[in-house]
Order: sequence, then structure tokens, then C-alpha cells
Amino acid sequence: MAAPLSHTSLSPLRTIAVVGLGTMGTGIAEVLARAGREVIGIDISEAQAAKAVAALETSTARAVARGRITERERGDVRARFRTFTGIQAAADADLVIEVTPESYEIKQQVFSELDAVVRPETVLATGTNALSVTRLAADSARPERVLGLHFFNPAPAMKLVEIVSCVLTAPQAVASVTDLAIELGKEPVAVGDRPGFVADGLLFGYLNQAAAMYEAKYATREDIDAAMRLGCGLPMGPLALLDLIGVDTARTVLEAMYTASRDRLHAPTPILKQLSEAGLTGRKSGRGFYTYEAPGSATVVRDALTPLSGGPAVPGRDVRAVGVVGSGTMACGIAEVFAKAGYEVVLAARGEEKAQAAKARIGTSLSRSVDKGRMTVEAAAETLVRITPAGSCDAFADVDLALEAVAEDLEVKRQLFTALDKVCKPGAILATTTSSLPVVACARATSRPEDVIGMHFFNPAPAMKLVEVVRTVLTGDDVHATVRALCSAVRKHPVDCGDRAGFIVNALLFPYLNNAVKMVQEHYASLDDIDAAMKLGGGYPMGPFELLDVVGLDVSLAIERVLHREFRDPGLAPAPLLEHLVAAGCLGRKTGRGFREYAGR
Repeated sequence: MAAPLSHTSLSPLRTIAVVGLGTMGTGIAEVLARAGREVIGIDISEAQAAKAVAALETSTARAVARGRITERERGDVRARFRTFTGIQAAADADLVIEVTPESYEIKQQVFSELDAVVRPETVLATGTNALSVTRLAADSARPERVLGLHFFNPAPAMKLVEIVSCVLTAPQAVASVTDLAIELGKEPVAVGDRPGFVADGLLFGYLNQAAAMYEAKYATREDIDAAMRLGCGLPMGPLALLDLIGVDTARTVLEAMYTASRDRLHAPTPILKQLSEAGLTGRKSGRGFYTYEAPGSATVVRDALTPLSGGPAVPGRDVRAVGVVGSGTMACGIAEVFAKAGYEVVLAARGEEKAQAAKARIGTSLSRSVDKGRMTVEAAAETLVRITPAGSCDAFADVDLALEAVAEDLEVKRQLFTALDKVCKPGAILATTTSSLPVVACARATSRPEDVIGMHFFNPAPAMKLVEVVRTVLTGDDVHATVRALCSAVRKHPVDCGDRAGFIVNALLFPYLNNAVKMVQEHYASLDDIDAAMKLGGGYPMGPFELLDVVGLDVSLAIERVLHREFRDPGLAPAPLLEHLVAAGCLGRKTGRGFREYAGR
């Protein structure tokens, strides 16, 4: 091993070589050139190098047209980017970033050739998102100079850069690259060497589970993607994202993660192998989970799996009056949704006083909508008039749909459904908003299980567009058709799923949150770095720890226990750190302390 570095031996990272001019390498080269660095682009393919130059020409022309840079600045950027086909061109670089295919053999060959041509003080960075930086460093002649520099696609737009050090990396090398990332206008996050690092380490497990969910025919690709976009506020659904990343790339990343972790959640689901080996790698090939207009196009076109448009094949039931059971946030929100859409609503709580208080809260919510210009005073008043408070569900004799939003306790719900069965007229639909309990258990508490269905709204119900429509093996086709049509009538997006723990959203969301807790528990990364990585690198509206504290750690733990109990996968076992925080009464924002502390409850 070479002698330890001294801080004075570091050169300013002014001249930077980028080895591999694919989409990511070209994007990194553009970021560097626009930030005033001399960029040496290296690719064994002259055609690929020419394509990189053309891409820079196009993007800088667009920047001029939008007034972001001048024509003179554009000329300077173009002059700073030179391309070559031989590794010798990197001889004078202060930093080399390799962005070659995810293969140890290819990357080790590149590093070996770089060792022979670069200066002793040159920092060597790998752009891998799946392979071991330690292994690449150990095979280098200068392991203390090797680190990971993981940009996100598209590099010019994405702010996150993960800077990966291993036990061999010199701190000065990390410091110089961190300074560079900041100068480039990026948000650097320091992480250790493990497959996927932070962002991809959490993201790819989630993507793999979504692919497995689709492969099991639990839900359609459209419903899985819509559920995660509308239920979690994600910019893309997981299957569309796999097509964008490349199904073959995702499979390679997951293989590397599974080799290191032996976690079944990282074992690539077979459909990824099948699609990859068939050449159906996503957008780049024109077909993956979806079919595209042409290779490289983002436009999805109809194929044999595209759902038919039009009305339901089975005629539904007539719904004019709706009964909502509960007095909490969810019950009030659902009552507001139906009343706004013109339905007569009976809002039943445990006692007349609680019911009146719940209606008053809806009135406050409607007033806020008026203040924000979302509805008129007259419309708000008409909406409130449609809501009739009641002290018990005995008032549901004439409703066409009875929907419960009470505590997430199976025995409580079963007792309620037994009561609804006696009160509600024949033909009335009985629905539960449960997020984790078996809908069929509620159905079996009645004499008409064919009339029972799940309608899982998301909080806050007036704002969130998603409803998971959960059929049991006993649910009637006409009940299912009615509820789907009803969702559309109240301006919600219905997605179909079967009656199993977590349905779509929670079954994909909570293992991801649990894995984030495990990262902190293992001292791999900090809360702030993980939250930043997922917001900046994954486009998530909230980091996992922000979201856990909002949802409530006790609620999260309960859902994770249900998932673990249903699927029996060791990887789904709740992280001990989450168990400990809940046992200590640290439940998130509602108690003033969860993963973080808050000024007030």
C-alpha cells in the first residue's frame, strides 16, 4: 500500500476525466464543463463519444434559448469538453470518474489501465451503484485514492451525490471530492461501502417487491404504479421507473445487493431475469413492463395488457345515501368527500355529542377550503347540510353504502359489521377502510359477505386521490363495480387489489421504511443523510424518517408486524430500533418525539 496522503499533496480538481460516455457519463461531463472544469471524455466507441458531444451541443443550445447562459458561455463550455478513445488521455487529470457498465471485470480493467497512466496524486472515483468500492480499491495500485462518486440520473438535474469511502480511502481524497460536489451545486452525502449505498439500497428493494407483486398477478401494472404515485406522492410508479432505469440494470444491482446481504427482499424476482433475457429492458428497447412508441421513447402505447376503457362490464347498484361510522380524522374526511359530491351522508359516532363535534370539524375544514378559494360559501353550506350527525349506526336503515372508519382493531370491526348487518337494508354495501386487517374477517361477521368490500382511503381523504378497492373471495361482482364507479363519482382514483396484508401501498411502503430504520440502527448513515438521499435522489416528497414520525411509530410498527406475520419473510421483521422507540413512548410528532424531537405535540 502506498504511503498515507498528506493534505498538501492534494491538487485542486480542475481537470477531470470521465471514462464511459453513456447517458450518465455524458451527464456528469456536462455538469463538470458547465461548472468551469476541463473535461476529458473517454470512450472506446468513437460513435459514443460523438454522441456525447452532440448531447452537450443540444443541452447548451437549449440553455441559451432559455436565457440561462449566453452564447459566449456556451462556446466556453463546449471548448472545455474534449473526447478521446484511449485511456492515455487521462494522464493529466486531477480526478478520474469511471462510469462504465456494472461489471467488476470491466471496472478493474479500467482501474488497472488508469494506474499505469495517471499521476500518483490523482483521485480515482467509481460511479458504481452496486459493486464493492473496497474490492475495486484493493485491486488498485493506489487504494487510498479510490472512492465512490455516485451521481443520479439525469446528472445535470439531480442534486444528490453519494460519496462512498471504504476502509482504504484517505480522508483527504473524500474531502477534495466533497468540496468539488458542493462547487458543482450538488448535495453530497457521505456513506460507507455497501451495495446500493443509501438511495439505491432502499429504492431497489422496493422496486423488486413491486415487480414481484405484479408477477404474482396481485394487481395490474397500471394500478401498482398509480397506487404509489397517488398514495405516496412519488413522481413515478415503480414499474415505470424500472423501465426508465433499465430492467437489466435493476437486475444487476439487485444481484450485487443480494450477494452481499442474502436478504430475500434483494433477490431479483424472476420476471426481471425473464424480461432482461428476452431483450425487453424498458424504454431503451421500446418494451419492458410497458410498451413504448419506439426505443428510447417515453410515450407508452397500448398493448395486450392495457386495461379496456369504458364503463363496468357488470351493472352496479344505485347509491344515493352513505353512512360513515367514526368521529376521527379519516371518518370526517370521508364524510366530507361524499357530501361534496352531492351524496346524503349520515355520520355516526359513539354518542350524539361526538357526532355533532365531528360535523363541526368538517365545517371547519370546509371553511378553510372557502378561505383558500377552493369552493364558494354557498357550496360549503350546502355540503354541510347534507351531513346528518347520529349517535349510533341505528340511523343507517336507509343508506345504500355503510362505510366504517373506526379503530384498527379486528374485534371492534367485527362487532361493528355484525351490527351493520342487522341495521342496514338488503342490498346495502358494507365497506371497511382498514389498511392492514383482513376484509374477509369483517365479511364473515355478517350474513351477507358478498356485500362486503374494502375501500381504503388515504389521509387526508379530501386531498388524497387514491382509494384501494379490496375484493375478498366472497365479494360480489356488482358490489365491486358499484364501488369503482362510486370512487370515480367522488373524484378518486380506484385501484383494485386482493385481500392480503398491506394491499398495494403499505405492502411496498413499509418494508422500505423498515430498511431505512435498519440503516440507522447499523450506524451506516444518519437520519438527515438518509432523508436527504431519498428526497434528492429518489424524488420522494418526504424522507423515510420524516414520514415515520408523521404516520406515527406505533402505527408503523403495527403495520410492519402484520406484514411480517402474513408473509413470514425474515426481512420484513420490524427493526429492533423501531420496537425500542415505541416501547419508550416515542411515537413521532404526536408525542413530541420520535426519530427526531419536536417543539410541541
